[in-house]
Amino acid sequence: MKITSRFTVAVHTLLAIHILGQQYKMTSELIASSVNVNPVIIRRTLQSLKAAGFVEVKAGSGGATLAKPLGEITLYDVYRAVDCVEGELFHFHENPNPDCPVGKNIHALLDKHLADAQLAMEQSLRSVTLADLAVEYSSIQ
Repeated sequence: MKITSRFTVAVHTLLAIHILGQQYKMTSELIASSVNVNPVIIRRTLQSLKAAGFVEVKAGSGGATLAKPLGEITLYDVYRAVDCVEGELFHFHENPNPDCPVGKNIHALLDKHLADAQLAMEQSLRSVTLADLAVEYSSIQ
């Protein structure tokens, strides 16, 4: 199972608001041109980010601004805010054969390892803030 692009679109959106918002009013159309997607996708993304308390959005074409400092938003926070994974990261095949010695034991063999892998990924996302990314961005400019 993949993590949907909602995650990277949301991170891109937040960084664009931070970086480009210093010079421009950050409308969904402007953000969409940066992400190279339809503005409807950005409006949906902004709704999720607003619900999480990361952005403020003014009605009409008033634009979006950050509602929280980048240092207080981790990649994990964004990952959770946009529901880019439904349920567990790893989707297990539904009906292993209970009459097969492998089929009846596959969950016991794999479940903990898959849960540990997801936890490790989520811990890694918790360790990176958007402020960290903004610093990295400035170093590549």
